Parts: sequence; C-alpha cells; structure tokens
Amino acid sequence: MNLEAFILGCGGMMPLPNRHLTSVLLRREGELFLFDCGEGTQVSLRRLNLRWKKISVIFISHTHADHVTGIPGLLMLSSQVDRDDPLYIIGPPKIAEYVEASRSILDMYINYKIIVQEISSPGIVYRGDGFHVRCFALSHTKPCYGYTLEEEMRPGEFHPQKAQSLKIPMGKLWGKLQKGETIETEDGRTIRPSDVMGSPRTGRKFSFVTDTLAFPEISTHVIGSDLFVCEGMFGRDLTEDAHSKKHMTAEEAAGIAAASSGVKKMALIHYSPRYTDYELKQLLKEARNIFPDTVLARDREIFPIEYTD
Repeated sequence: MNLEAFILGCGGMMPLPNRHLTSVLLRREGELFLFDCGEGTQVSLRRLNLRWKKISVIFISHTHADHVTGIPGLLMLSSQVDRDDPLYIIGPPKIAEYVEASRSILDMYINYKIIVQEISSPGIVYRGDGFHVRCFALSHTKPCYGYTLEEEMRPGEFHPQKAQSLKIPMGKLWGKLQKGETIETEDGRTIRPSDVMGSPRTGRKFSFVTDTLAFPEISTHVIGSDLFVCEGMFGRDLTEDAHSKKHMTAEEAAGIAAASSGVKKMALIHYSPRYTDYELKQLLKEARNIFPDTVLARDREIFPIEYTD
C-alpha cells in the first residue's frame, strides 16, 4: 500500500514566486488528506496532477491566514468536478465560522456535503481503514494543533510452505488465516494464524507540526515517525525573534526530532520569507548538527513513506 507526502507549499507569512504557503498532501492508496491549505495550494495540486476531488479530509493547524487562505478556492474548485463523497474539514475553534463566512460572502456554489468538525480536546479526530489521525495541542498565539497519521499493526508475513506442511488446501482457508482468523480443517484440526504467519508488523507514521514554540511534549507525540514535517522558520541567530512570535528555529525542530525515539526523517517547512533558497542551507546545517536525517522541504517535492518491515 503506497503512502506518499507531497509538499504543496513550504513558505510562511507570505507567498513567494517559488514558495507557496504551507500545505502538505498525504496520499494513502489513492485517498488524499490535506494538512493546512495556504495560498497557492491549487497551483501545486495542478502541477503535480493530483486529483483534488479525492481529498477526503483537510486538517487545519490554526486559523492564521497563511494556513487557510487556500480553502475557499479549493471548495469552489471541487464543485467543478463530480464529487459524491463528503469533504471533512477538521481544525481548531473558528474554522467552522471561517468556512461558513467564506461560503456566504463569496456566494459559493457547492454541490457536495461539507462536514466541519472543530477540535474540543486533543485525541483521535479521524479514523479510516487501518489508520487513525490524532491531534495534539501546540503553543502558538492562538489555538493550534499538530497531527499524526498512524497506521495500525499489519498481520505478519504469510508462509505458504507452513500452510502446505500442515496440509491446508490453498484457497479460502489460506485467505482466512491471512486475515487473522482461526480455521477448522475438514479433518477437525484447529489452525491458528500464528501457525502459518510471522509476527505482526508495524504500520507507518506521518507527523505534521507547525507554528509553535518548542516544548518537550511534542516529542512524545511524534515518536516513531517515518516522516516528521516540522516548521523551521528561523535560524539560530533569530531565536529571540522566533520565541516572541511563538515559532521555533530549525535547530529547535531538530532537537524535537532527536528527542523522539524512532524518527527516521525530518523535513523542515514553513520558512520565513526573509531567507533566500541559498540562505536556507544555513538552517539545514544548524538542524543537521543535531538531527542528521533532516532535509529542506521544497514546493512540489515528494516523499515516499516506506514500510520498514
């Protein structure tokens, strides 16, 4: 089952010609999930040839303009294609007011169902087939949440030779065992999945954190992330400025990744527009001194998220 993250926009505060505002799309076997929806999201969707009508849920971190200004256009765009499934929008308080005001003031034509859910407390906010999305509180100038999408444990590897040695006929009985069901053979034997399958295997985990002060509890939420997308808005020399605006530096983001057991890769995002692409290399250097498996996310970059077992 494929799992990929698409960086639709990596900028913060204001869009630049080569840096749209913050937005990351996660594709899991054809189903799409959007994390934040900054200005320019539609442009990257089009350039990456992604089917926006397949977006199931939009998860919003907070209601600052550079994270939500792409929503109205995306809602109107989705009315130009056949869409039968509802669109969920999940986010902090006032996201429902923003969506409703946009629809009303712009007199939007919407031909599908929009379901807005405001977060009242941290925890699981969405469940799908074999995975869930959990939110956790961040520390910004207004209510803000980070998100993790985590897959459930997968069945162990099926060993056909073991099934054959137990004289289990190929077909439906093999299928039941692979689904975790205990079976009875025609000669009255009870065969359990563990008799023919290996140990359960882990799923994958994606984490998204932006617009927050760094604090230790973030690490407990992003533990085991195969891909950790995190803001790195400022360099070390602007630490005081970052803290006054309740943001973190690239170095502090790396500290979170380093303190989180099992994080395999961190992709920095949400850069201050003061930095040119060349100057971002300094932020990367500062982060890699603490967490070597750090990369600079760029607009329209794709990160495949693979199974580890």
